[in-house]
Amino acid sequence: MSKPRILIARAVFPAVIERLSQYFDIESNQTDETWSKAQLTEKLRDKAGAFTTGSDRIDADVLAACPQLKICANMAVGYNNFDLDAMTARGVLGTNTPDVLTETTADFGFALLMATARRMTESEHYLRRGDWKAVKATIQAMPPSLRAEPSWTYWLGRALAAEDKDEEAAALYRRIADQAHFYGQLALDELGTKVTVPPPARTPVQVEIDAMAANPDLQRSLKFFALRLRFEGTREWNWALRRMNERELLAAAEFARQSAVLDRMLYTSERTRTEFDYTQRFPAPHAEILRPTTQSLGLDMAWVYGVIRQESRFIMDAQSRVGASGLMQVMPSTGKYVAGKIGLEDYVHTKLSDLRTNLLLGSNYLNMILQRFDGSEVLATAAYNAGPGRINGWRAKLDRPLEGAVFVESIPYSETRTYVKNVLANTTNYAAMFQQQPQTIKSRLGTVAPGGTRNELP
Repeated sequence: MSKPRILIARAVFPAVIERLSQYFDIESNQTDETWSKAQLTEKLRDKAGAFTTGSDRIDADVLAACPQLKICANMAVGYNNFDLDAMTARGVLGTNTPDVLTETTADFGFALLMATARRMTESEHYLRRGDWKAVKATIQAMPPSLRAEPSWTYWLGRALAAEDKDEEAAALYRRIADQAHFYGQLALDELGTKVTVPPPARTPVQVEIDAMAANPDLQRSLKFFALRLRFEGTREWNWALRRMNERELLAAAEFARQSAVLDRMLYTSERTRTEFDYTQRFPAPHAEILRPTTQSLGLDMAWVYGVIRQESRFIMDAQSRVGASGLMQVMPSTGKYVAGKIGLEDYVHTKLSDLRTNLLLGSNYLNMILQRFDGSEVLATAAYNAGPGRINGWRAKLDRPLEGAVFVESIPYSETRTYVKNVLANTTNYAAMFQQQPQTIKSRLGTVAPGGTRNELP
């Protein structure tokens, strides 16, 4: 009887290989090089098990390509490289390294985490100072998996460019320039290219959409959504996508649009890798309601949609754990304040669930904080998430003007830092769609200057 085949993704002691060989047919990465996702997937195609590290991402795409995979054991402790929902859905076990979760290992792991955190903090400190030599040294001292992340790839490129190593910098930018996120857009700027809408995929025909409508998993999902069981509906929908090809994903996204579950449309369309439909990824529903308000305020509708996409993913009845409501996730206290300022009569907080009221109050509040922060979309976006008071404090600590991207990178709250990056990347994509013109994210980021602590907004 043949032994199960397993993959050991990093170099381990020969004694480990010898012991495991009694039970398994082993393929081992004795060179200890970091594999790309495509390389890892190819290695796993005929494997029943994998012994991985934190840089080895096991997600739905990998699982779909490796149907024989039954278990993944992680050498890394506490690193989020397993898509546990996808693994659970496919019945694949995920574990940490057996028999090593001792106090010594925990102490060592914590020390490594602290060392990595210090490196990240050091990098942000050096960025603020404009010390590119120190930025370069700090990033190069990071673990390879961390250094390869888009953020540090971009900033290492900037550090190299500051040393006039333009070719090396450009090589780093090109690694991420095809990605539609914050750092991909910044990389395009550095390469002298602008953000554009990719050529649209062929629109799914009705027979393709009908096939999705007949899918029992998607049907169950919609029934859960109709019962306001969003968690269950989302899991059913995501399960249905696990083996779909690009054309089927686009058809499923279109079916989601027709079924008015736009968050699933976004999620589904974002899974394509070679065909893109930006009307699915960056929808603009309710424009007939929103446009009169944005036009009267002189507010960039691309920015408003960038905020909505991040806040609620277009879930009409979205409710946060702290009480924010609707597409623009307006807090009750904020709604009351804005309603009073604009003279909205007969306002009560339950009206936040009304689409028109939510868009009216959210847009007006965006305009208020934009004016408060001198027209800076960076500061206003951060204030929409963290509150104007905190942004006043961060700005007051500046001793000189900062490049917008550097300020964003050094926002002390990780949630707000990620929020601002996502909103401004969304906004740049929406602007490219609405204006049908190439866009640059750096023009939106601008420069953040030191400011006072005045605050009268909630």
